[in-house]
Amino acid sequence: RRSGQYTMNHDHSKKTPDGASFDRSGSQDSLDELSMDDYWKELENIHETRGNNQEEQVALVVKEPDEGELEEEWLKEAGLSNLFGESSGDSLESMVFLSTLTRTQKAAVEKRVETVTQTMRKKTKQHHIPDVREIFRLQNESEGKVCDGSEPSTVRTSENKNEAPDGSKGNAKQLLGIEEQKSPLEDMPFSDTDINLEIPFAEQAANLKDSSVGKMCKGGGGDTLLPNFRLPKDKTGTTKIGDLAPQDMKKVYSLALIELTALYDILGTEFKQQKAVKVKTKDSGLFGVPLSVLLEQDQKKVPGTKIPLIFQKLIAQIEEATLETEGLLRIPGVATRVKSLCQELEAKFYEGTFNWENVKQHDAASLLKLFIRELPQPLLTVEYLKAFQAVQNLPTKKQQLQALNLLVLLLPEANRDTLKVLLEFLQRVIDHRDKNKMTLKNVAMVMAPNLFTFHGFGSKTIEQSEFVMAAGTANVMRFMIQYQKLLWTIPKFIVNQVRKQNTERQKKEKKDKAMKKLLKKMAYDREKHEKQEKTPNDADVPQGVIRVQAPHLSKVSMAIQLTEELKAGDIVARFLSQKSGSVQTLKKEEVFLYEIGGNIGERCLDDDTYMKDLYQLNPNAEWVIKSKQS
Repeated sequence: RRSGQYTMNHDHSKKTPDGASFDRSGSQDSLDELSMDDYWKELENIHETRGNNQEEQVALVVKEPDEGELEEEWLKEAGLSNLFGESSGDSLESMVFLSTLTRTQKAAVEKRVETVTQTMRKKTKQHHIPDVREIFRLQNESEGKVCDGSEPSTVRTSENKNEAPDGSKGNAKQLLGIEEQKSPLEDMPFSDTDINLEIPFAEQAANLKDSSVGKMCKGGGGDTLLPNFRLPKDKTGTTKIGDLAPQDMKKVYSLALIELTALYDILGTEFKQQKAVKVKTKDSGLFGVPLSVLLEQDQKKVPGTKIPLIFQKLIAQIEEATLETEGLLRIPGVATRVKSLCQELEAKFYEGTFNWENVKQHDAASLLKLFIRELPQPLLTVEYLKAFQAVQNLPTKKQQLQALNLLVLLLPEANRDTLKVLLEFLQRVIDHRDKNKMTLKNVAMVMAPNLFTFHGFGSKTIEQSEFVMAAGTANVMRFMIQYQKLLWTIPKFIVNQVRKQNTERQKKEKKDKAMKKLLKKMAYDREKHEKQEKTPNDADVPQGVIRVQAPHLSKVSMAIQLTEELKAGDIVARFLSQKSGSVQTLKKEEVFLYEIGGNIGERCLDDDTYMKDLYQLNPNAEWVIKSKQS
């Protein structure tokens, strides 16, 4: 190696083949079995590239938060800022939210509120700081019960009867509903490779933590083969990122943040969001430009685009040559040529005058990795990059996967969409491993330094922890590529909590007299309008039948009899088969059945959703067939 720093690290990796300094399952098997050569070579290439760009300034620095500041920021991110400070009295929305939390989620919230409360008491005594136990007691009293937001077997019943009305006889844990309760896992047997999305991950971890099952599931040893994790079929349908309406996705974000924190708390792993201090960044160009700025300028060229155009073009350029090229992604382009191409792209890409025929495949791959590294904020974000790294510290592979699932939900939409396209591309490279010699392990080793070494954290910190990080982040990279389809799934327990929030909010709204009047007037106007518009075919729908609307298809409405086996895909197929005079322009893969209203904002259904089961879950929904763009 030309760099002494990495010669030392590389030699170190050879001296510790048994991985003695690591007791974590993820990094243990990586160090034991996976050659780290590709990782260190890639790191050396990165530092050579940075050496050629000494004039470039770090676009962003990370600030160490003050005491209590981290927890305060966490509560704001979780949508619970009105649990503290001057706005603490206005917490009706928060009470609805808190009523749907599980015991472990409530414990995570309580811990952060307690820290913020104590910090604020030290700083000022000018306004009343509510005790965390007051918040949850008031919430419990307003609901009259504690709702776990998970399966019915987890909801407490008899315990509540033993509490004093004012909660005085119960401690904080009792007020949060964290008494001993039957494990929901007892009634729901899942195999080691099944990912249970019905019971909150932190609840699963709490129940398995001290049990022999938990120890058996540990992912240590020299096994580098990743388990064949799978999602058991859910009759009410699998919900993917992008299937829910924006207002429900906001709730998903808050719940995912609380659930991830609860999971890390249960497993004894530190979870700290980093805070970025904004400094001036480029407001135009391609490399070193924030994703939001890139997309803003790209959408002027291609309206609606969600992935930076340069990112799409570089991937297309690599694939155009062939994905069978040996050493693809691992062999770097010529540094001077890559730098020249980078400058030329900056000048000519948007003008459309750049000559792509001159770009060699390895140079395009180097440009793609350069684009990722040069983002002012890392693709995995400053806030959550260390949380992604910390996944390697979790005891079992299943828990590592669960944490990654929640972290993907926390990424901003632009970062998440770009990451998805990257991971799909990396999988296509791996699909040609027989020819290009780039296995999952090789690709993970090469890509990990590009996603996980962020210069904004300070080079000294990175260099000191680089060897410790190397195997773990390569392992996290393997997980993200291997299980990408699972990672873009919204767990059912979170969707159920969203439904519960919507139901509780509707109940509270109905108690408002002014709202009642408004609803009555709206109902009267709607009924009057429907009477004017009603045709004989729109008569009241009988029990066991749903009315499906398809405003963009030739047959705009149809009554569908629900049966045990009827699926969403069957209904779409039935509509598409009804060809009347008009030309059928939409294909089956372009249109979906949507569940709209009731206890959900809007949800795109997968074709295998059993409609009778879903109807029982949300009987007040409307059913509409449309394309995802409409």
